[in-house]
Amino acid sequence: MPQHHRSDSLSAAYRNLDKDASEDLTRRYAALCAHYGMTPTRNNPGVAQENGAIEGPHGHLKRAIGDALLLRGSRDFEDIDAYRRFIAELNSRRNAHNRVRIDAERQVLSVLPPRRTDDFEETTVTITSSGGFVLRRVFYTVPSRLVGHRLRVRLYDDRLVLFIGATLLMTLPRGRRHANGKTRYIVDYHHVIGALRRKPMALLNLVYREQLFPREAYRRTFDQLLDETNERQACRTLVKLLALAHDRGCEAELAQCLTEALDQQRLPDLDALQRRFAPDPQALPTVTVKLGSLHDYNALLLGAGARP
Repeated sequence: MPQHHRSDSLSAAYRNLDKDASEDLTRRYAALCAHYGMTPTRNNPGVAQENGAIEGPHGHLKRAIGDALLLRGSRDFEDIDAYRRFIAELNSRRNAHNRVRIDAERQVLSVLPPRRTDDFEETTVTITSSGGFVLRRVFYTVPSRLVGHRLRVRLYDDRLVLFIGATLLMTLPRGRRHANGKTRYIVDYHHVIGALRRKPMALLNLVYREQLFPREAYRRTFDQLLDETNERQACRTLVKLLALAHDRGCEAELAQCLTEALDQQRLPDLDALQRRFAPDPQALPTVTVKLGSLHDYNALLLGAGARP
């Protein structure tokens, strides 16, 4: 790590924070510099060349990423890891031109501490009766058994790690609120399928219904059911399909069957799908339980000095 860490003058950013958030950010930045043994410094307001030295490289990188995306022809990536590889390859090519300067810089860097600093924020949430919690304008679902519990949340850049006490519960992908400030929903149908089984009509007016469908085939199937049947039957059928995917672990295979039915412009045959993905009776093991003889228990008792 370097001996000094220089940042821009952040008065504009701090002006948009309340007092507690501003003080918390200051403490965390001071702790970061202390952990790595760096001296925090900032540029002088009004000195253009110092401000440009901080902000200029950011602008150059953003333009390089924009140009690379134009050459790529699409901004769509398969997942977040694919996007990270794209950025890493771009940075590697850019840094190759500065290899001599980077090697010279490495000679005067200090040795890293034994462990990295905490790269997460920690907070506490309460699971509401809706089977989830809201954190920074994002709603997350959790298993219904956690309703009423208080969970400790470690908030990373790309994920949330949930603890109950000191016990690790699960990891959820982190969401970001919409640009217009509206709440975003991170929903896992495995978490809410129990409640939907009891009240399938709730599916009709769920605010996060579109996020509930694990694959596009399920959403298209629900739309077709609404067009060709009544609302009650559509909700019941779709909930049973989600329950089947949950119980049998056949989400992808079931989605393929639904896609085939959609292509043939017919509704899914729920009974046939349940038979197809039901356990094979021939594959079930035969379990034989051998009970111990009562005489053996008597022998144990007599050996321990008990009366017959």
